[in-house]
Amino acid sequence: MVEKENDHPLTVLQNQILQCRLCQDTFGFEPQPVIQGNRRSKIMQIGQAPSKKVHETGRPFNDASGKKLRNEWYCISEEDFYNPDNFYIGSIAHCYPGKNPKGGDRRPPKVCAEQWLRKELELVENEIYILIGGFAAEFFFPGEKLSSLVFEDRIINGKTAYILPHPSPLNMKWFKDYPEFMTDRIFKIRKKVHRVLKV
Repeated sequence: MVEKENDHPLTVLQNQILQCRLCQDTFGFEPQPVIQGNRRSKIMQIGQAPSKKVHETGRPFNDASGKKLRNEWYCISEEDFYNPDNFYIGSIAHCYPGKNPKGGDRRPPKVCAEQWLRKELELVENEIYILIGGFAAEFFFPGEKLSSLVFEDRIINGKTAYILPHPSPLNMKWFKDYPEFMTDRIFKIRKKVHRVLKV
């Protein structure tokens, strides 16, 4: 008997994620989980948490960070990026966590990653991983510096993992401190992305 996609454990899990309201009391507003991809997505991309714009639109990386990621770093089309056969887009927290009174967004709550992301990692049959931002890097490689991880190929679940700084416009200091990311490292990662996607 052939298993239907709707019956696959990942599809069941995604439906559970979309219904999740674990953090509603903490946030003070209704969470809007955002997720994209299927079990055969070639690249599993794991970010930190959706931005306010993503929260409002329901489309992952539909903001300035996503534009830089697609156009300048990956150099791929929106069609390729939003093709669920290409990218599984998850995150440490699937919902926008709200603003931090001290500036920026709140830290993504780890309860989300423990509850959902660990299960997603078991069910997606991806070829490579891409982690985006310090919180994602910290979850997988605790105690290691982002500035070192970005320039190394690492392994998650026996597959190559690449770590990127966050492409947020607020992250300009990091790019000034580590210019070799844009002059060297990103080219290797882009080449691998193109090879995996066959673009």
